[in-house]
Amino acid sequence: MDVNHLFDVARQKAISLLPDCQRIIAHLDDTLIRKRGKKIPGTAWRRDPLGPPFHTNFIWGQRFIQISLAVPAQFSFCQARAIPIDFHHAPSIRRPNKSASEEEWREFKKQQPFAKLSHQGSLRIRQLRLKLNHDGLQNKNLCISVDGSYTNQTVLKQLPSNTTLIGRIRKDTKIFKQPELQNARGRKKVYGERIPKPEEIRQSNDYNYEVIKAWATGKVHDFHIKVIHNLKWRPAGEHHNLQLIIIRPLGYRLTKSSKILYLEPAYLICTDDHLRTDELIQAYLWRWEIEVNFRDEKTLLGCGQAQVRSPQSIEKAPAFSVAMYAFIHLAALVANKVRDSSAILPRPRWDPAAIDQRLSTMEIINLFRFQTWAKSIKENFLGFVNIEADSKSLRNYAEPLLSASLCSRK
Repeated sequence: MDVNHLFDVARQKAISLLPDCQRIIAHLDDTLIRKRGKKIPGTAWRRDPLGPPFHTNFIWGQRFIQISLAVPAQFSFCQARAIPIDFHHAPSIRRPNKSASEEEWREFKKQQPFAKLSHQGSLRIRQLRLKLNHDGLQNKNLCISVDGSYTNQTVLKQLPSNTTLIGRIRKDTKIFKQPELQNARGRKKVYGERIPKPEEIRQSNDYNYEVIKAWATGKVHDFHIKVIHNLKWRPAGEHHNLQLIIIRPLGYRLTKSSKILYLEPAYLICTDDHLRTDELIQAYLWRWEIEVNFRDEKTLLGCGQAQVRSPQSIEKAPAFSVAMYAFIHLAALVANKVRDSSAILPRPRWDPAAIDQRLSTMEIINLFRFQTWAKSIKENFLGFVNIEADSKSLRNYAEPLLSASLCSRK
């Protein structure tokens, strides 16, 4: 079975749900799947991203790269559902033993750069762009958001045409202005005068804040940002004119009476200098949905829990689970059941539904189980009605098996 064909169906269906005037927004990130067997192909010791900041923990597992497509609920600022459209196994190259030959060490050093996450992520972006072009979307701009591990020279210098990248950078990044007009003689400058570091710009009063609106954490917020256009960055090369966006930390309270706490500031760059700031910020805020994908795929669908050992199975079994996760949410979107609270099973009293809250993955699965079991029970027991039960009054009669099955919640 070729799992990539399943993701092709998910990609084409998700794009068909987007408005014609909207650009394609995707998110790229990597995740780890824990394993126990030390002889499983593709497994190695990895740094635990859930470990504490004061100590580096390691786990034994597999490494995958996922791309999810953002499908917003409406055209304006709103919540967006992330649909997985690619799930790629990205193992590292196993280091040879000390007693290995020189030829094995040369081959290891030759293959090691191609196994890095940044190189693998760049390949997935280019492959996605080729698939979009093959689907007749050559003129559709692809906007992909990444974190700081993919905002580097390997990804930026190999970015395909008609593709915009939004990524996080360090607060001490060295960025330059566009070079001034030069004479015709001599070599032309690529980088102009160096500007202050992003952290210095955030603390400086020479750059004014502007306020934009974007959706995050259940409602529309006012974000205070600083934007600088027409910039150059050496890892991005001379072909990208960048814009720098600095987001002021948001304040929040744990309780109504507690003191105000602040999040960390964010420093973003965008390879499209003409992209509207509100669209840019909203596209990057939607990136949180890929983290929701990782949690649901591992905890609800058991991605990576299949006890398989062959090289093909360890790649296809997790990818198949992710593809089924994409189909579940696409079915809910097509059936328009994302925000239909009347279609779900009754909630317990300790779990009230918020106003205009979308259905969670578990509620969509429960709804699918409810409809499937109801159809199965109706078809299997249709011809087994006895005369006594048919002659009884149905005023106070209820089938206990049917009620228990249809009202079950996990």
